[in-house]
Amino acid sequence: MLDISVVIPLFNEEESLPELATWIEKVMTEHNFSYEVIFINDGSRDNSWKVIKEISKNNTNFRGICFSRNYGKSAALHTGFKAAEGEVVITMDADLQDSPDEIPELYRMIKEDDFDLVSGWKKKRFDPLTKTIPTKLYNSAISWLSGIKLHDNNCGLKAYKKEVIKTIRLYGEMHRYIPVQANWNGFNKIGEKVVQHQARKYGTTKFGIERFLYGLLDLLSITFVQKFGKRPMHLFGGLGVFSFLIGTFITLYLIGDKIYSITQNMKFRNVTDNPLFYLALVAIIIGSQLFLAGFIGELMTMNSDRTTNYQIREEV
Repeated sequence: MLDISVVIPLFNEEESLPELATWIEKVMTEHNFSYEVIFINDGSRDNSWKVIKEISKNNTNFRGICFSRNYGKSAALHTGFKAAEGEVVITMDADLQDSPDEIPELYRMIKEDDFDLVSGWKKKRFDPLTKTIPTKLYNSAISWLSGIKLHDNNCGLKAYKKEVIKTIRLYGEMHRYIPVQANWNGFNKIGEKVVQHQARKYGTTKFGIERFLYGLLDLLSITFVQKFGKRPMHLFGGLGVFSFLIGTFITLYLIGDKIYSITQNMKFRNVTDNPLFYLALVAIIIGSQLFLAGFIGELMTMNSDRTTNYQIREEV
């Protein structure tokens, strides 16, 4: 088995790829690692795939997978994880902002310190305030919601035991929450390492401010799916029963109040003339619908196919 698999998702990074490949090869040779590097070309519109094919032709440790279109970073990592064969899997970005010199220490932390996952922390960043401030707020929100205390959840430089990445399911923007998923799957020995952050040398960033909004929405989504994805009846059924009972109790109260008024020769009005009756009716209807939603959700969960596939155009 190989020591290390390096998974590198990329989109329009033709300029940085030759330098990155040379750098990785130098580090691996110096430390005598058996390794593979998997480039995932996420529908690049430049010559990235041509460069990858040239690199893989000159060094058999490098290979590439080319998507037919742009699916996003989560899709690229998901595909790379499926293809990875190394005992330790390391992810990094292709823009040279992640240093391959960090690989040996990340590998050591997994193998010798027995971490399930080690996340990079770019403590000193070469980014403008418009990016660093939202990033800090974003990381604080993730730590608060997930309970996992990491300074830089979105750092692309991470290391994993092979069995960890084989349990991860990625889609949307879920690559930001791999530590969260790993922890929920029982891999709770999660470490952090301060890593060098380098200023972008080529091209421009592919991410805008909207990623923070989408990221928080995905965090809420993954939290919901993790807690109730396998048991939707616990949420919808519970809310439905609660709403149904509230409506039923209000209705019984109105009927009982009318009967009491009649027996005591007191003035009364019809149950249907009381606004509370219609609120109770709405609560009963909503409760029934929520219960049915939970039941249907259970049926869908039992029969769902959770396999995610992406259209691959070519491999080398």
